[in-house]
Amino acid sequence: MLGRRILLGVLVVLNIILLIRLAVSDQGLFGYLDLDERVDSLQKKIEKTDDRSLELSREIRRLKTDRSYQEKVIRSRMNYVKDNEILYIFPDEGENNSPGVSSDAKQD
Repeated sequence: MLGRRILLGVLVVLNIILLIRLAVSDQGLFGYLDLDERVDSLQKKIEKTDDRSLELSREIRRLKTDRSYQEKVIRSRMNYVKDNEILYIFPDEGENNSPGVSSDAKQD
């Protein structure tokens, strides 16, 4: 009878230790929840990357086949002009384009 109680006590303590380890350790419940959250985050990144890849594939295909689109991209991104055209490039707001003049000197 006493041996059964000791065995039962040891088993209860062992179960408590295992439950605490299950909840607290890296392979336990909290570790699982962290990994699950990380998996969701990585899945979203994969979806965004796949979408971006699809967009780029479409743009590449269009650049290879559509002559007017090629011209539009070249003219807008590279500032190319046709013969007898003049290109005006305006600075962005807040940009300092005066050589030798600091932003402090402009405020005076």
